[in-house]
Amino acid sequence: MAYKIAVIPGDGTGPEVVREGLKVLEAVAKLEGFEYELIEYPLGGDYYLKTGEVLPDKVLDELRQVDAIYLGAVGHPDVPPGILERGLLLRIRFELDQYINLRPVKLYPGVETPLKDKGPEDIDFVVVRENTEDLYAGTGGTLREGTPDEVAIQTSVNTRKGVERCLRWAFEYCRKRHANGPWPRLSEEEKAAGKIGRLTLVGKTNVLTYASGLWYRVFQEVAADYPDIATDYNHVDACCMWMVKNPEWYDVIVTSNMFGDIITDLGAIIQGGLGVAAGANINPEGVSMFEPMGGSAPKYTGKGVINPIAAIAALSMLLEQIGEVAAARRVERAIQSVTGTKLKSMAAGRMGYSTSEVGDLVVAALSE
Repeated sequence: MAYKIAVIPGDGTGPEVVREGLKVLEAVAKLEGFEYELIEYPLGGDYYLKTGEVLPDKVLDELRQVDAIYLGAVGHPDVPPGILERGLLLRIRFELDQYINLRPVKLYPGVETPLKDKGPEDIDFVVVRENTEDLYAGTGGTLREGTPDEVAIQTSVNTRKGVERCLRWAFEYCRKRHANGPWPRLSEEEKAAGKIGRLTLVGKTNVLTYASGLWYRVFQEVAADYPDIATDYNHVDACCMWMVKNPEWYDVIVTSNMFGDIITDLGAIIQGGLGVAAGANINPEGVSMFEPMGGSAPKYTGKGVINPIAAIAALSMLLEQIGEVAAARRVERAIQSVTGTKLKSMAAGRMGYSTSEVGDLVVAALSE
């Protein structure tokens, strides 16, 4: 049976990086012996400007039937901010109940980090971000808009169900991450207690006593079901500080939607930039969506200089989610081979190769 993969190339440089990801998909499918069918949707800024629609209901219904969604980028200079983001990205996340945003923060060999004296052995953790609640739920409004007395209210929505299912997924992920051996940076006390990994909750319990308080209470309750996972807590501001100063302290982080949005962008920078940062929007029981984190980068459109590594890394995450684990690992090894031995830089225009040539390098490395 062939996997059905929906492809949304999107805006700007999105189609360019998706093209390289699909090139890698074709090659690894032949090597690993699986079949797939691609269904492309021309959604994005140009589609909206032409039709007035962002995401037709018919297309959304079709997306419910595929095995995975592969997204390039969303963002168009002629479309006001928020229209595409809320109408396409957030609508897919909410309608398909993709309640987990998974963001590996991994420094590949050969990639520079702005952190002094840190290397790949120091920067290798994962952020699990709740993806369908908090401030992104869209609860709120304005009063007397446009006047000196304007009032704007945006409410953080956190449900027990939403918080608990995210936390349980994070505990399970941490356990799975160390199924072949414990995390080497555990303390002697944690090792003696039989721990195999560490899950850090990030919140702001000293100020956001209701929302972060709920997260903290449920975290403590759920932790009792995972005696093999060590637990820790950071305020979000402290987490930002320690991610820069001592990123090696982190194994798996779990956090709310807003805080996750902030710390994952910080994570992208310390892993070498948005050109290598990939992420997934996961519904563990349904359809998930995978994307590079770099955005549409319109100033580079059509120049063939954008880095496709993040899009290829997102493809690796897609393959793992649909069950092609061997293919996912092969793609990840190929990425690391290319970054470690070929590319001069991860920055657009400074890689030493064109966008297409980087894709070719990864394809060649699949057979190494």
